[in-house]
Amino acid sequence: MQSSGPILLVTLLASAPLAQDGTEKEVRLLTPDELLVAGRLNGLELAPDELELMLGDVMEHVAGFELMRRTPLDNAVPTALVFDPLGVGVELRSRPAGGSGLVLPKAEPPADFESLVWADIPTLAALVKSRAVSCADLTDLFLSRLAKIDETLHCVITFTAERARAQAAALDRELDEGKWRGPLHGIPWGAKDLLAVAGYRTTWGAKPFEDQVLDLDATVVRKLDDAGAVLIAKLSLGALAWGDVWFGETTRNPWNPAQGSSGSSAGSASATAAGGVVFAIGSETLGSIVSPALRCGNSALRPTFGAVSRHGAMALSWSMDKLGPLCRSFSDAAIVFDAIRGEDPEDGHSQSHAFAIPGATDVSGWRVGYPAAAFERSPRDRRVLDELRALGVELVPVELPRYPVDAMAVVLSVEAAAAFDELTRDGRDELLVRQVEDAWPNVFRAAQLVPAVEYVRANRLRAALMREMDAVMAGIDLYVHPVYHGLTLTNLTGHPTVIAPSGFDDAGLPYSISFTGQLFGEERLLALAQAWQGSTRYHERHPDL
Repeated sequence: MQSSGPILLVTLLASAPLAQDGTEKEVRLLTPDELLVAGRLNGLELAPDELELMLGDVMEHVAGFELMRRTPLDNAVPTALVFDPLGVGVELRSRPAGGSGLVLPKAEPPADFESLVWADIPTLAALVKSRAVSCADLTDLFLSRLAKIDETLHCVITFTAERARAQAAALDRELDEGKWRGPLHGIPWGAKDLLAVAGYRTTWGAKPFEDQVLDLDATVVRKLDDAGAVLIAKLSLGALAWGDVWFGETTRNPWNPAQGSSGSSAGSASATAAGGVVFAIGSETLGSIVSPALRCGNSALRPTFGAVSRHGAMALSWSMDKLGPLCRSFSDAAIVFDAIRGEDPEDGHSQSHAFAIPGATDVSGWRVGYPAAAFERSPRDRRVLDELRALGVELVPVELPRYPVDAMAVVLSVEAAAAFDELTRDGRDELLVRQVEDAWPNVFRAAQLVPAVEYVRANRLRAALMREMDAVMAGIDLYVHPVYHGLTLTNLTGHPTVIAPSGFDDAGLPYSISFTGQLFGEERLLALAQAWQGSTRYHERHPDL
């Protein structure tokens, strides 16, 4: 493609970009010296004759960028590029767990009705199904509990009490007619407030969107409605899914309310751990389920990329965003995951793969990898290896591929900057609470300067990493690891991870362990995690508020 100076100027003048007020703004031609600086930003040293030759094409690109910006893009509009964790050279290695499946216990209503805030889903399901507890009473119990703890934890952005009570009444009528939707029938839950719920605010935790109402239900909300779960609140998240600081407050850790709950699934983790909801849905792009689950002591699942539809959820990174459940046990996580998983035509990244709620499973003989060097650096995590040996698993040393994954996470920064480009350009990013170097406003601006070539390079490295990770996973069922070991790597490859408390420190605060499974291998991953959890019972300890 060639350009000439006079033709270019005519083109620029004919397609003058628009200012924020809709008037045309002047196009300023760049100078060779400015191109020289830009080239150095990209690692290029350009000669004077090369700069002169480039100038026409560069200005043509600039004019084209301005033309494209004239067409507004809603956050819900996806990219045309689809990321598939089962990329070229990556195999689907998931296998059934061979467990007993879901079995509801025999349950009697407790003498202290309020103690049900700590009951697991199978127990609550048995009580609801037998009509020992009504959906309406359960909903009121959790609405009251959540309102009480929110005074300290600041974990709720919007209560959905009217919706919840109407839903609970309808579910009780269904039980009167002999209809039981399954284990989530009447179970109160909370949604991270990046999920759209028709008729209610969806604030994304950010001041610029404080009054935003989206006229749709996110797919996961609709699926949980269909399963009979009762949404009682939209829970806090760090602004635009980073941290625990939102436009109203800082969400607190129920084990130590002087401490933030981490983020960005801040309210989902805090409310669940404190007995305000039975479970919550959170999201992760790079640690936003794992980090608050570690802080608050949740049993949580970050599913395989594409296992759960993100339709109706705020987009941050189209190739990395994932939705998953934060619970108090892995038996609960399996039930919730089963309800929300699967392909959705509204999310072109989503896929359907086999899954059955595992229940009790004999894991003896399973090959469980572990990064030996990482456990050497984390002595308190080594006890988990002994606990796994007691279950009869075979521990296999593994080493994760070595790639510059922190640098490759520029994929996230660039996609996030694109998702909120208009926020940056119109100056509304100044309304966000956090205005520091390590916060979205600054990251969005810096990512505007990342060359497209480097974004593509990061994704090519990502493809190579995925193939090498596939080779590591070929010889094992899954692997166990300290929580943050490989966090960026597996968020780039899309592998599923679970996290749960594995002990408590001298201050009584939980610390956790993680397991990472095969792509779309949630059944086997949850089966092993559930077997380990059942043998240890760390998850049965609750914060005292």
